[in-house]
Amino acid sequence: MQFIVNIDVEELGKAISFYESGLGLQLSRRLFGDTVAEMVGGPAPIYLIEQPEASAAAPGTSHQRDYKRHWTPVHLDFIVEDIDVAVKQAVSAGASQEGEIKTYAWGRLATMSDPFGNGFCLLAFAEGGYGHAE
Repeated sequence: MQFIVNIDVEELGKAISFYESGLGLQLSRRLFGDTVAEMVGGPAPIYLIEQPEASAAAPGTSHQRDYKRHWTPVHLDFIVEDIDVAVKQAVSAGASQEGEIKTYAWGRLATMSDPFGNGFCLLAFAEGGYGHAE
């Protein structure tokens, strides 16, 4: 099975800049009248989809898109070699760090959000990774 990841953003140009400079992805191509950007550099492509603030979040609902920090039950973890460097890079590109970097038996974790309110984590595995979680 394959999958892709879609992330709604308010400003496509700003989002491309953030995901390039903040997380090290590369723009592969633009699609659909320049309203979608395909970003590559990880195990699955990420599609940044420009959607206006306050537009309907889903068909048949009154929920509207809001680009302030928001909760979502699904988020991305970006695996990095050096979490301190990765946090600095993401913050300098416009991310927000949400609390201190936490250390676990399996590695270190930084909880973040992008400039559009989407949560993500930066994760640096220790040797053995999640195998130490048992």
